[in-house]
Amino acid sequence: QVQLVESGGGLVQAGGSLRLSCAASKSIFSPNAMGWYRQAPGKQRELVALITSGGSTNYADSVKGRFTVSRDNGKNTVYLQMNSLKPEDTAVYYCHLQVRTFPAYNYWGQGTQVTVSS
Repeated sequence: QVQLVESGGGLVQAGGSLRLSCAASKSIFSPNAMGWYRQAPGKQRELVALITSGGSTNYADSVKGRFTVSRDNGKNTVYLQMNSLKPEDTAVYYCHLQVRTFPAYNYWGQGTQVTVSS
């Protein structure tokens, strides 16, 4: 069982930056994808960004050009650098890992709150 531990959330003013980190508790089988989802009050959880073990990335349109996802495979860690934050980015951010074996396995972090004040 893999555990994901997130850190780096908090309160920031609009236009500011935050960096989220998510560390997996053990080495991860490949191929896999690590990334971030978010859920705002009253809304569905949505994909923010992901990066595969091969280095491919995918971003939600709403964060393109502002957020950058990266990973350190040696540390089993994924990062989300968030710049030019907007109040609409306020949400609980969840780290996600999908191990793309057959069957696939999905793991979630506990979530970290990001609040952007106007």
